[in-house]
Amino acid sequence: MSGGECQTSNKNDYDDENEEEPPPPALDEADIALLKSYGQGPYTVRIKNLEKEIEVSKDRVKEFIGIKESDTGLSLPSQWDLVSDKQMMQEEQPLQVARCTKIIDAGQDDAKYVINVRQIAKFVVGLGEKVSPTDIEEGMRVGVDRTKYSIQIPLPPKIDPTVSLMTVEDKPDVTYEDVGGAKDALEKLREVVELPLLHPERFVTLGIDPPKGVLLYGPPGTGKTLSARAVANRTDACFIRVIGSELVQKYVGEGARMVREIFTMARSKKACIIFFDEVDAIGGSRGGGEDGGSDNEVQRTMLQIVTELDGFDPRGNIKVLMATNRPDTLDPALLRPGRLDRKVEFGLPDLEGRAHILTIHSKSMNVDRGIRYELIARLCPNTTGAELRSVCTEAGMFAIRARKKSISEQDFLEAVNKVIKGYSKFSSTPKYMVYN
Repeated sequence: MSGGECQTSNKNDYDDENEEEPPPPALDEADIALLKSYGQGPYTVRIKNLEKEIEVSKDRVKEFIGIKESDTGLSLPSQWDLVSDKQMMQEEQPLQVARCTKIIDAGQDDAKYVINVRQIAKFVVGLGEKVSPTDIEEGMRVGVDRTKYSIQIPLPPKIDPTVSLMTVEDKPDVTYEDVGGAKDALEKLREVVELPLLHPERFVTLGIDPPKGVLLYGPPGTGKTLSARAVANRTDACFIRVIGSELVQKYVGEGARMVREIFTMARSKKACIIFFDEVDAIGGSRGGGEDGGSDNEVQRTMLQIVTELDGFDPRGNIKVLMATNRPDTLDPALLRPGRLDRKVEFGLPDLEGRAHILTIHSKSMNVDRGIRYELIARLCPNTTGAELRSVCTEAGMFAIRARKKSISEQDFLEAVNKVIKGYSKFSSTPKYMVYN
C-alpha cells in the first residue's frame, strides 16, 4: 500500500507542475501583421493594390462601351466585323506545289532557288520568312505562294499510297525460335543479312563489301517468308514486303516507278529489308521472240530492280531478299553475283526438323503429355513446314469433333492419315523436285 500511495503522490505532484506553467501570450496586431508580411517583398502590397485598381478600371471601360460577357465566350453580334474577318481569311492563300531543281550560291545569304511549277514555268525565287536555308535541298518538293512564288514550306517526298502500304511493320513479331527445320539455311541467311546491319565494322576491317541481295528458293511452305521476317526482327529493321504480281501494272512505266519509290522509301529508314515475294512473276527470263506488250512491261520492271540493285551502296542500310519456288525461270541478269550474291536453298526438313516444327506449332495448343512428336514426324516423310502445321490444325479439328478438351496422340495420327496420305496429290513437292 505504501508503494501505491507514493506513486499517487508523485502523479499529483506532476499534475501540479503542469498547471503551474503560464499560458502562452496572445498575438497582438503587430505580430499578426508581421506574420502576414513574412516572405513578401517590399512592394508586394502596392502591386496588389495597383492590380485591383486596373481591374476596376477595365470593368468601368467595358460598362461605358456596352460589352457584356456571354456564356459562349463570343461577343455580341453587334460587335462582329465580318468584312475584316473575310478579308483576313482571303489573305491566307493556298500554296502551290513545285520542285526545287537547283540552288544558286548555296550557303550564302543571297542564295536563290530555281523552282519548277508544273504546267506554268520555271522561276528563280527566294525564301519566305518562315523557312531557313538549311530546310531546302536540291530536288525536293516545296510549297510556294501564288503571287511572288517564294518558297514557304518544304514538303515530304511523294510516295504512292500503294507503295507505302507495302510496309508491313517496323518490327515483325517472328523470332528465330518460330522457324524450324531450316537450321543451315537460316545460318547462311543470318551471316549475309544480319552481320552487315549489326556489325558493319567487320567488313570495313577486311575491306570487302557485304552481299547486296539474297535469293531464297525452295518448295512452297518451307519457311522462306518466315525466315525473312525473323531476320528483320533481329536487326530492328523495317520490313517491306512486295509481292511480285503487285508490280505488274496496266500502264507503261508504272511498275518501274513503283520500284523506284520502294527503294526511295527504304533509303529514308534507319535500316530496311525489302522482301520480294514470288519474284518469278516479274523476274522471268527474257525471250527473243515477239512477245506481247505486257511481257515487255514486266521486263522493264525487272530491269528497274536490276539497276536499283546496282545503284545503292552495299554498305548501306538496305538489304534485298527475294523468294521463289521456280529458280530455273529467273533471268540470268538478275542472278549474277553483285546483284544477288548469295543463293540460299530452303529444302525439305529432316526428321529432327520435322519434330521441331511439330513442337513449335503445338506449343500454343492444349495437348496431352508425352506425345511422341518424333514418331509423328517419321510418318510424314518429304513434307514441308506448312503441311506439318496443317497436321496440327487437323488434329485440333478431330479433338473438337470428339468434344475433348485436349488433343491426344490418336488425333495426331488421324490427322497424318488425312493430310499427308489423303492430300498427297495436292502436294507441290514432287513437282518442285522435277523443276530443279
